[in-house]
Order: sequence, then structure tokens, then C-alpha cells
Amino acid sequence: MGALYDSKSKTLDDKGIKNLLSPDAKYQAWLTVEAALAKAQGELGVIPVAAATHINEKAQIENLDFVKMEEIYRKVGHGFVPFLKVFVAACDEESGKYIHFGATTQNIQQTSQNLIAKQIHQKFKQFMLEIMENLANLAKDNAETIMAGRTHGKHAIPITYGYKAAVWLSELMTSYERLEEVEKRIFTTMMGGAIGAFNAAGEKGIAVQTRVAKILQMPAMAIPSRNINAPKIEYINVLALLANNLHKIAEEVFQTSIEEFGEVSEGFTKGTIGSSTMPHKINPKLSKGIIANAQKLYSLTSVGYYSAARPFEADSTTNMLFDGIFTEALELMTEILMRGEELTRTLEIHRERMYQNANINHGLDNSEFIMMKLAAEIGKDQAHELVYELAIETELSQKNYADVLLHNEKIQQVFQKKEIEELLKPENYIGLSVQLAYDTAEAAYELVAKAQKQGDEVHV
Repeated sequence: MGALYDSKSKTLDDKGIKNLLSPDAKYQAWLTVEAALAKAQGELGVIPVAAATHINEKAQIENLDFVKMEEIYRKVGHGFVPFLKVFVAACDEESGKYIHFGATTQNIQQTSQNLIAKQIHQKFKQFMLEIMENLANLAKDNAETIMAGRTHGKHAIPITYGYKAAVWLSELMTSYERLEEVEKRIFTTMMGGAIGAFNAAGEKGIAVQTRVAKILQMPAMAIPSRNINAPKIEYINVLALLANNLHKIAEEVFQTSIEEFGEVSEGFTKGTIGSSTMPHKINPKLSKGIIANAQKLYSLTSVGYYSAARPFEADSTTNMLFDGIFTEALELMTEILMRGEELTRTLEIHRERMYQNANINHGLDNSEFIMMKLAAEIGKDQAHELVYELAIETELSQKNYADVLLHNEKIQQVFQKKEIEELLKPENYIGLSVQLAYDTAEAAYELVAKAQKQGDEVHV
């Protein structure tokens, strides 16, 4: 399970995310949350202050006996109790009595998972800022790079590559907004005990949870039920939408880097090998990795919906599944973002080939332009009917489109030959592509600058 890796994965910087998903990081997070619980309970008079202080001093991974923990695992068959026992053993006898006081396994595990996820989430946002800046550069630098716009896999009307990059950029800016908006619901603490009603914690339970939340700098769940999983599903959905944005870019790079298109290519470093048998192969490794990992990430959302509907106050089948798919979603998203950053930063744009492809239909792509000019004289319906007939005649006869147009009496009455020649040039019918590219790039630069000034914090 987890992300899909290939040789390219080893060359990319994950900003330390893989370390945050390591067993050591998990155990340290458990210790951090147990320490926060003890500190809060000490401050509120639930346990002795001296015990709380000692527990916090010992809450470091180097104090855990992992050999002993493994022995206990084999005996008790519980995923958390062995950790508790070696942590208790690491403390003095009196302080050890107050470890995990009034809490249950999932209180610590879910809160610690959220604590780690919060750190990873911040790194996700850093990746996104870099990708948005890369795309803003692409949009600005190629605002006037002429290419064919395509619908249904066929040429439609001309655009610029800057406009295309601006579309991707706009979607990513929306995804960034989603990431920030979901923070307050996903990165929470829960200290409600076995059922979530603070049975063991007593009358100070809510106050303890509130204090733990403040110590960990994460909001407390209003009702810390172990059977509330919608925030995790929402977060995985948000990640899936982000993955979809990058998947779309990767699909198009994959397709348009095919030799028959030749419009873009992934950045290439000499020495990189594409095949064990075909020496000439230069493959779109970044794109294919994004595509594969995104497709796997999408599948996690439906699994989460089914599991979240389990009845009653808690169910370990739900816990097991969400522990797995939540971590898997983080791993998959890491791989997608790493590749997305390098792809958007190193993408090579072949402007001459784009222009050649935009002219491959010899002006047919500008039929709408002809029609709209003609509509001003004879009306839209008649103009569409006439230009349709002439365009299809050109397609079927393989004649030159300009010649077909100029041999039509109605066209001759409206246009001169020079006008037709100008109307058929792709660069003369790109709409507001240039403006949209520049405007979107500028908006992205402002978003990135603002986020960097604020330190790109997770707002909870």
C-alpha cells in the first residue's frame, strides 16, 4: 500500500514528509500528545503537577525500550498498550501511574495523526505555492505563444499557451483555498475517552481537552466522538481534487509530448535512461507518476464513505481503515506534489511546433472568426450556415480554405482577399488569451507573496 514509486522518486525533494510518516515520527507524536494530556491534567489538578512535569521530561523517543515493546506486542495483541507499558516503565513509579489517565487509544492515536498531518499539510501548501509560481511564470512567459485550442480531442479555435497555463493556475488557486478552508475541521484534538462523553475524565474533561488543544495548537472537537469521520473524508476529497488539478496537467503534457504533437517535453537530464532495451527512449516520467498516483488517490474517497457509516459509538474496523487510507492519501499526495513541482518548473515549451500545429488546418480553425465578421452583415444563423458549407467543402475536397472562401459570391461581397488572409491567421483570433494569462499570473504572484509573508501557517 501507499504511493507508487519509480526511479524518479529518488531524485525529488519531499521536504521531509517521508520522515514525518516514519514509525519514529508516529511514536514521538504519541509521546507528545500523552505529554500534552498530562500537562493539561496537572495544570487543572487532575493529576499531581510533579507527575505531569516528569511525564513531559520523559516524553522523548530515546526513552522507549523498543525491544521490550515488541515482546509485549506478541503477548497482548494490542496496537497501543505495549507503547503505554514501556512509556510507564520509562517514568518513575509514582509518575507512571498517571500516564494515559482517563484517555483511550484513539484519543492519542487520532490526535497524534492529526498533529503529524498538520505538519505535512503545511509542506503541501509550500509545494503548492511553488507550483503556482511555476505556472504563473509559464502563463506570463507564454502569454502570446500561439497554439491550437482543442475540444473533444480536435482543433477548435486558437488560444495561447499562457491562457492554458492560466486555466490550470486558476484551478490550483481554488484548491489552495480549499486546503486553507478545511484546516479548522481536520486538525483537531479529541480527549473524550472511550465513548467521547468524558466518562473517565469526569467534570474537568472538557477543560482538559480544551487545554490540550491549546498546548498542541489545534482546535478541540466539539463532541470528541470516535465515530465522527467526516472531516477525514473531506480532507481526502480535498486532496483528491488537488490531485485532479495536477493529473489534468500531467495528462496534457503526456499527450502533447508525443512526437506527433511535439509541443512540450519534460525537462531532461543527460544520463537519465528510459529503457533497458531502447537506447533512444526519453519518457515522461514525471507525468506518468502523477497520473498513476492520482488515480489511486481517487479510490480512497469511496472507501472512506462506506467505513464512516458504521453504527454505534466506535468500531475498530473504521479506525483501522481510516488510519490506513489517511496515511496513504498523504503519501500519494506527496508523490504527486513533488512531481508536479518539478514538472511545472522544468517543462520545455516548443513554440514553433505549437504555431505549426495551429496552422495545420490552413485557417479552418478560424471559421468562427469568419462567421462572426459575416454575421454583422447577414445575421448569425445565415453566417453559420454559409461558413459551415464552405468549411465542410474544404474538409471533403482537400481544397485550400482561403480559395474556397474567395470563390463564394457572398464572401466576395463582404471581404477582400487581404482581409480573408488576415482573418485566417491564428494569431489574429485568440480572444482575450493574453490578458487572461497576465491577469491570472499576477493574481497568483500576489497570492504566493501574501502566503510567504504570513509564513504559510496552518490556520486552525
